[in-house]
Amino acid sequence: MTPPLSAHAPSGPLATRWERHRDDLALVGPARRRHHSVLVVGAGLAGASAAATLSELGYRVRCLVFHDSPRRAHSVAAQGGINAAKNYQNDGDSVARLFHDTLEGGDFRSRESNVYRLAELSARIIDHAVAQGVPFAREYGGHLANRSFGGTLVSRTFYARGQTGQQLLLGAYGALAKEAAAGGVTVLPRREMLDLLVVDGRARGVIARDLVSGALETHLADAVVLATGGYANVYFLSTNAKASNATAIWRAHRRGAAFANPGFVQFHPTCLPAAGEHQAKLTLMSESLRNDGRLWVPLRPGDARRPEAIPETERDYFLERRYPRYGNLVPRDLGSRACKAICDEGRGTGPGGRGVYLDLTEAAGRLGLEVLRERYGNLFEMYAQVTGDDPLRGAMRIAPAPHYSMGGLWVDYDLMSTIPGLFVIGEANFSDQGANRLGASALMQGLTDGYFILPYTLAGYLAGASLGTVAEDGPEARAARAEVQARVETLLRLEGRRTATDFHRALGRVMWDACGIERSREGLAKAIDEVAALREAFWEDLTVPGGAGELNQELERAGRVADFLELAELMCRDALAREESCGCHFRVEHQTRDGEGLRNDEKFAHVAAWMPAAPGRVPERLVEPLEFESLALRERSYR
Repeated sequence: MTPPLSAHAPSGPLATRWERHRDDLALVGPARRRHHSVLVVGAGLAGASAAATLSELGYRVRCLVFHDSPRRAHSVAAQGGINAAKNYQNDGDSVARLFHDTLEGGDFRSRESNVYRLAELSARIIDHAVAQGVPFAREYGGHLANRSFGGTLVSRTFYARGQTGQQLLLGAYGALAKEAAAGGVTVLPRREMLDLLVVDGRARGVIARDLVSGALETHLADAVVLATGGYANVYFLSTNAKASNATAIWRAHRRGAAFANPGFVQFHPTCLPAAGEHQAKLTLMSESLRNDGRLWVPLRPGDARRPEAIPETERDYFLERRYPRYGNLVPRDLGSRACKAICDEGRGTGPGGRGVYLDLTEAAGRLGLEVLRERYGNLFEMYAQVTGDDPLRGAMRIAPAPHYSMGGLWVDYDLMSTIPGLFVIGEANFSDQGANRLGASALMQGLTDGYFILPYTLAGYLAGASLGTVAEDGPEARAARAEVQARVETLLRLEGRRTATDFHRALGRVMWDACGIERSREGLAKAIDEVAALREAFWEDLTVPGGAGELNQELERAGRVADFLELAELMCRDALAREESCGCHFRVEHQTRDGEGLRNDEKFAHVAAWMPAAPGRVPERLVEPLEFESLALRERSYR
């Protein structure tokens, strides 16, 4: 029997847990903070906010940035908004309601304690961002504007047109740049973490590669913070930037950090369909468009007429028909499955019948084109640039795509992994989102982790940790560096015929078919064997041009694909073990008569955390039981 994990969450009423826990955490005095070094890997919203805040407190911070500037972090791509329970619209919102929506939207597969803390701290993020100068949209009278997102019946999403992530990232980057100029943070761009340094059972640094010179570097610290994002690029085609990868968290997992709920990957229903095999990534259209846009398909299969030529009587507004209470703003898991079901019926639109229409023409007539351009401006420009069509003159065409990973490294209530001293924040951890993330909650979690949680919990760890001296030329550091060097040399020695991209594309097809929007026992079992065969072929038939001591993007790509090939098998094993449907995880064997997901709360109300195994062995699965004290388990109200 596998041992249970403990989140070390405080007891007592949910509303006072974080405040009481924060007061109980040990502190590090101001004079002592400058003697502690903290290494932050990643500089998106979570990483930049954490690095800036820790530096402001007086810690010596080193921040490794994958890109040439933190401003290029993938957080910049978030479009629609950020949730906060401020009730500016006076429509009934509250901390309790945001907590309820987030927990229910995650299909009751997340911790109550974490979710309540997230909802409780959400309002502080908006105030903090406004103080930084983030240009949120405002009403005519000057008040901050709000709009609604999927899975909610209130308007709590703050936004900056379609550039919310970019504007929030500029705010966090400004704070980081200020600390860097003052000498509190050392920002090192173009570094990729390739291994975690564990000494005496504690995380004490990383081995990184300078992506320009190719040199391997050892970075030591008293604690390590991973803020490296998600892993949806395992599917090859996703809404993530092509550089987004899983190497940092996967290397930490291989060093002993538990990986939780790897099979929970969200498919966003509002993306542009793939145009063909040549395509390298997919383009996201913000969920906010579904506030004013209506999704529909022709009633008749194979109807090839242009959308404006199809009369209202021959259209099926399938989300409004299927989910009348929420309409087009259903949560993403339900929206994506509904789109797929319609396409499977042969009523999809466009080449291959892979899309559905998102139609704003009714809203344009009701509100006017200028109002819509003010709300969504750059989103329309993006659509026109990619497709050549004007989205305000005819219907847009959209389709589901891999987007956000709810799975990630397991962390406790203090955001620390199973390796003491290794903290994981933002999308890199298994998150507060359960089995499905509500729209506009990713930015909320990343900034909450970095600004308002980690600075307290990290201090609690450092105050009680007995840390010995670690040297760059110590035995543990030398051994870790030698392993990284050997892995790089092995990749370069291969003299095969296929590129890393070729293997990645093949992996994506397997994962999309077997571990995508729908999963089955038979398909997952087959995929485990197919991924293993792909991995074997990778190490026999890969070709990597160039050398190690130079800028070599093919070498970078090969290392990431090697990690994806291992992670993919774990994702399939996790999905195979969870004999239920919940959130994004839809097992065809477990559904209701009308095709909705069927949870099994008796057997699967837990977090599944996987520990690394020796080569050739199946990883060990630990479980963290989930307790729902304040909210009875029940079917979601939009079903």
